[in-house]
Amino acid sequence: MEKKSASIWNPWHGCHKLSEGCRHCYVYRGDSKRGRDSSIVEKTGKFDLPLQRKKRTDEYKIPSGNLVYTCFTSDFLVEDADEWRPEAWEMMRIRSDLHFLFITKRIDRLQQCLPDDWKDGYDNVTICCTMENQKEVDYRLPIYKAAPIKHKIIICEPLLSKVDFSPHLGMWVEQIVAGGESGKEARICDYDWVLDIRRQAVEAGISSFWFKQTGARLLKDGKVYINGSKKALSEPYIKEEPVEDFGPYKVPKNGYFVMGDNRNNSNDAREWETHYVSRDEVLGKAWFRYYPSIKVIK
Repeated sequence: MEKKSASIWNPWHGCHKLSEGCRHCYVYRGDSKRGRDSSIVEKTGKFDLPLQRKKRTDEYKIPSGNLVYTCFTSDFLVEDADEWRPEAWEMMRIRSDLHFLFITKRIDRLQQCLPDDWKDGYDNVTICCTMENQKEVDYRLPIYKAAPIKHKIIICEPLLSKVDFSPHLGMWVEQIVAGGESGKEARICDYDWVLDIRRQAVEAGISSFWFKQTGARLLKDGKVYINGSKKALSEPYIKEEPVEDFGPYKVPKNGYFVMGDNRNNSNDAREWETHYVSRDEVLGKAWFRYYPSIKVIK
């Protein structure tokens, strides 16, 4: 996309977490610091910003020609905004001198949310679709490809796994954006995943690929880089041999044997008097099980 001066327009604020990419949402993270409930979707005081004018000159507050990042503290297609969206579309139509861009994870709601005069899309609107892992690529990409949109950008941010776009990728996509997850709880972004997306983009004839950010944890050449640091995380203890064998230990029903990272400095169930923790004492939530079989726990 041609580089332009940019403005931000958030007609409503708040959203509902929908898929894995939402787990550590930056909006939820920021709102929690201010005591605000991000799950409440509210119309903002800047709702009509594209039509607002300066008092002294009567010029539009958003200058002609600007790229307008739209609804970046919500999802433009979130259900709660159905009542307000027609007016937002109308403002986009009136301000045909601006280019509006929004990102959605709800591409499956697009058809029911479009204005009557949309046809095959407004010339001045780019709709981006987020696909953070293979599951969402498999579901969202075919819907996105078939959608009547004149300008399309695929967003793989936060990128949470290797993804394969075949057989749908092609020059109908103007750009692919990839990036790691931000925040203290960020999941690792593997640089090999990024390079593979770039390869697919080049092979599909897509002219623009943007690696937007490494995220808080980037895995590259077998090393982890934190918060964009040029120096890899030092983990010499990974190569340590276990200092001693342990077990076997008998764990009763509804009890759990808890291990750390299996390194010599892990003060885990191997060191406890009972060597297990009762189920009713577990306060956290398991996301991944390794034994007796590998399973992602939803």
